[in-house]
Amino acid sequence: MENELSKAISLAQAKSQYDTQCKRVLSQKEVLAWILQYAVEEFRGLSLLQIEECIEGEPEISTVRVNPGETNETISGLPNENKVQGEGSVYYDIRFFAALPAEGGRIRLLINLEAQKDYYPGYQIPTRGIFYGARMLSAQLGTEFSGSEYDKLKKVYSIWLCMGVPSFIGNAAAQYHMVKSDLSPGFPDVKQAYDKLTVVVIGLKEDDGYPHPLFGMLNTLLSPGLPAREKKELLQGRYSMKMDYGMEKEVDLMCNLSGYVEERGIRQGLLQGIDQGILRGKAQGLAALVRSLKPVYPDFSRLYQAVVSNPEYADLSEEEVRSYFQHPTEQ
Repeated sequence: MENELSKAISLAQAKSQYDTQCKRVLSQKEVLAWILQYAVEEFRGLSLLQIEECIEGEPEISTVRVNPGETNETISGLPNENKVQGEGSVYYDIRFFAALPAEGGRIRLLINLEAQKDYYPGYQIPTRGIFYGARMLSAQLGTEFSGSEYDKLKKVYSIWLCMGVPSFIGNAAAQYHMVKSDLSPGFPDVKQAYDKLTVVVIGLKEDDGYPHPLFGMLNTLLSPGLPAREKKELLQGRYSMKMDYGMEKEVDLMCNLSGYVEERGIRQGLLQGIDQGILRGKAQGLAALVRSLKPVYPDFSRLYQAVVSNPEYADLSEEEVRSYFQHPTEQ
């Protein structure tokens, strides 16, 4: 029989595998094209197919094996680690080059995509996005430019997908970038001289109304509650996404891992909550249950359903559970 440590390790491993699989799904070129068309101004006006063709690897787009005998095309070729002595390492979820036709040649952009499960991780998401973008700019020294050839610096985007944002934000997006402001007019506005770093934050919340199809597509794609078959049917029918063999297998793997994480999380959370509730009373048991379920269900509505599925707490209202959700350590 598994002890608590063994259960915790198994759950942590499953969550890590699920996070990795989410990144693999997001790295599909068809998914990236949707995000770029909405979030990157240089791609507005281009079709999804045209944008897919602009996405390139550096130095190449390689084929990555998913399971023995199966392959799937993902974005690779760029080192996903920047290391500076004395500063530690930064790991990017997904990073790639995209090049699009422009007058006099091609414009090449360096793009970073991050999936963020917690909108309140202890710092502001745009601030971290600026840090990631700055690293991508400085890392170009010696690769994209050398010496004083600063005009060869490629523009960078750091795009953050934040899941389970609070209701007062809902499905929303914001862009943070540099603009010219005259203290005393005279200098011409040469945008390409300073427009080198943009951070885009996209908030995702299921069942909250979708101001743009991108929000509906991403919420469908990343929903942990949708069965694989229903998810694939929605993506194909509503958002015209090709469920070819590679994409279908990646979505199936993500859904399977999601179900496993949910099952293990509920089982472990209920056992911990019930055990501690017996020892310290129902109120403290509820606090322990919420603490254990919150990493699995950062969205309150789903956590509430998991709590009341336990007969011990079936009669609790949303208001009674919400106080434990908002301040789980104070109960």
